Amino acid sequence: MLKDLAVIGKIPIFVAQDNCENKNKPQTQEKMKKNKDIDHGRREFLRRLGIGAGSAMALAALEPFDALARPLGKQVTPPEGYVENLMTYRVQHGSNQRVSLLGFGMMRLPNDQEQVNEMVDYAIAHGVNYFDTAPVYMGGRSEVLTGNALARHPREKFLVATKMSNQNPASWDFDKAKAIYEQSHERLQLDVIDYYLLHAIGGGGVDNLHSRFIDNKLLDFLLAEREAGRIRHLGFSYHGDVSAFDWLLDRQEEYHWDFVQIQMNYLDWRHASIRGGRRHDADAEYLYNKCEKTGVQCVVMEPLRGGALTKVDEEVSAALKAVRPDDSMARWAFRWVGSHPNILTTLSGMNRMDHVKENVETFSPLDPCTEAENTLLATLADKVAGVPVIPCTTCEYCMPCPFGVNIPGNFAYYNEAVNKKIIPLPNSDAADYDKRREVFIEGYHKALPDSTTWAKSCQDCEECLSKCPQQIRIPNQLARIVETLAKR
Repeated sequence: MLKDLAVIGKIPIFVAQDNCENKNKPQTQEKMKKNKDIDHGRREFLRRLGIGAGSAMALAALEPFDALARPLGKQVTPPEGYVENLMTYRVQHGSNQRVSLLGFGMMRLPNDQEQVNEMVDYAIAHGVNYFDTAPVYMGGRSEVLTGNALARHPREKFLVATKMSNQNPASWDFDKAKAIYEQSHERLQLDVIDYYLLHAIGGGGVDNLHSRFIDNKLLDFLLAEREAGRIRHLGFSYHGDVSAFDWLLDRQEEYHWDFVQIQMNYLDWRHASIRGGRRHDADAEYLYNKCEKTGVQCVVMEPLRGGALTKVDEEVSAALKAVRPDDSMARWAFRWVGSHPNILTTLSGMNRMDHVKENVETFSPLDPCTEAENTLLATLADKVAGVPVIPCTTCEYCMPCPFGVNIPGNFAYYNEAVNKKIIPLPNSDAADYDKRREVFIEGYHKALPDSTTWAKSCQDCEECLSKCPQQIRIPNQLARIVETLAKR
């Protein structure tokens, strides 16, 4: 049966032949000055950013990286005979900038400049143009290694993302946080950073969010930097307490986020709470849908769930190999992420050339998952994670629903069906699926005799979200019940 999966409705993808804006024109390259005085250059750069004597600590912090901070070698040109690439691109909504659907994560690079140069050169030659780093990666060396490797290429060939990594309370002071920002410009050898993120919001919830970015006026400063053009696109990455994620996105009209970075893969789509034994407040399904509804594109981190999805058990591997015998588990995971149209780029932390080559091949061009393949992955994820109950205490704080949905009643019945093991997995090929579904529907109608109170009446207005003390993503959970009730 699995071998007969049909190709159903692939989403549009944008494949471009070359990443140059005007490939018929001679390429312009930024010439590095010979015999450059590094210290003078640093101080002149910081002076242009308006840094006074109070930020001398930023210069001091750079000293350990002097040996790496100098551009190495001549600028790189495409290999002889290189004409085109088949990389898939997405278009950034605000700027119409083309972004490679495969992004290069620079978190765990080899500590060797020449090896980094080689991988970056191959990636750029094959259409990758998004490179993601942060001040805290490799103790700061990631930004330096990344800056050195990219400085050898024409500026229009790459986009750089880095972050405000002020998670430590010692760096919540405005001047200290500003020094982190200025240091990133210097290490990356850039006047303008293409994509800048508030790093890992969510830890400590909204209170920490305010301490790190709001109360100290740091977010106001970064918004002004975007307005001045020293940041092209401003966004944030999220881990942990979803209240901080919601707080920022709910103020889109004020902040105008250009992108949001989330953890997303086919297991975390509905089972993020089981990751590493820790409780997470929101599945990727909620995060992605909230971004899409708000009109903000997503950058995806952890598409392989920290490498776990490359080492799935034999049952999962066999089911996937039955459909596409030649595809690796990594390719399945990347294809699933890239099949979602609101994804701007998918980060892969590559530290070996064979990883770079395999991932480039996967995205050149991307072959999106079919509807049947998406269903297969969802079913396998449910089997791996088990069917979780909804953490509803029936407190009824979410009520009344403007559209008449009996939210706690729906959740109570669903949880009962899970606990009694009568829940049918949507689109399951289990032999007893039809019987389970009949029992589930019969019990649902008895528990909720008034059809106006059923889950299908939910209009995703989100009025209930702020009222729930358990922070349940209520519209997503109701949608899960609707899916369970539907015919396969």
